[in-house]
Amino acid sequence: MQENTIFKPLYALTHTPINAYFSKNSDDFVVREIPLYDFSGEGEHLVIEISKKDMTTQEALRALSDFSGVKIREFGYAGLKDKQGMTTQFISLPRKFEEKIANFSHEKMKILSVNAHNNKLRIGHLKGNSFFIRLKKVMPSEASKLAQAIDAIDKMGYANYFGYQRFGKFGDNAAGGLELLKHGTLEGKKLKNPKMSDFLISAFQSDLFNRWLSKRVEISRFVQDFSLKELAEIYKFMNVDELKSLKEQKQFFKLIKGEVLGHYPFGKCFLCEDLETETVRFNARDITSCGLIIGQKAYKSEGMAKTIEDEIFGEAMEFENKMSGLRRFAWSYLENVSHRYNEEKAHYTIDFTLQKGSYATVVLEEILHKNIFE
Repeated sequence: MQENTIFKPLYALTHTPINAYFSKNSDDFVVREIPLYDFSGEGEHLVIEISKKDMTTQEALRALSDFSGVKIREFGYAGLKDKQGMTTQFISLPRKFEEKIANFSHEKMKILSVNAHNNKLRIGHLKGNSFFIRLKKVMPSEASKLAQAIDAIDKMGYANYFGYQRFGKFGDNAAGGLELLKHGTLEGKKLKNPKMSDFLISAFQSDLFNRWLSKRVEISRFVQDFSLKELAEIYKFMNVDELKSLKEQKQFFKLIKGEVLGHYPFGKCFLCEDLETETVRFNARDITSCGLIIGQKAYKSEGMAKTIEDEIFGEAMEFENKMSGLRRFAWSYLENVSHRYNEEKAHYTIDFTLQKGSYATVVLEEILHKNIFE
């Protein structure tokens, strides 16, 4: 079997691995999409909320298309959902198909609600997703560790890495994206599907983002654990004043002057110029750090923040003009967190909400400190 080559970024927490069994099935993993806005109740489009079990979003669209006659391109959706587990999401279609969709029946999918709306749904038209996760075979000692880890992440936030889904079964999507950027071909052949090319290149961008964010987590951990003298030996590109500015910050994830920040949970990007003021706002969760998705349109960092980015992204700058680029929240927060332990069944259940584009599997790996699918 081919070796998995997915880069494993650093955890922010430092506890030992927690023993618990996780299976991404429809009983133990449930995802509910949260729409960005209320639907108007009028208009030329129909928005249906579907629940699906062990189906991709594309498979669900195909089933709806086969039943109703709606063409795939006429559907709209806010985001793709995993195949495994039970997921709910909103799908739009032309309202003229309302009668045909009324009697829809499928063994793995059902329609939960129907609303009229003025617009077709587009990618990104969601507020976030809520998650229910059930862990099994949890002993009382492990349950205590789980509670501590969840409470710690709820309090401090989490590193908003891209999840394994981006990188392919064997972790080779990013390498494929780099090959396309270098040569315009994959294994010597041009790809006929432009969406596949875009996806592989986005995997390359995501891999670099994860490597950069892992470096920032490393710096934050080292600043917390080492003296100024030791840090000066480790990070020779930082001067004493820069190291002191990191050491003075009490929160785990350290901000750096010249980095790109963004208003949280929605808002524009800007440069971190007044570090003391922005640290206060960061701790109030009004703003957060924004990592680089490399490309020509991405907001530029400055100073030491750029030096750190250049270490990770430097070689990829050669291809910057071939990618659009943007900024992505590097440090994010859980919302609506609850968790409980059923000692009799040895089950531990966790509920939380994430901003769009964040991965529950990333949060779960941070909690458990191990590969959740081993």
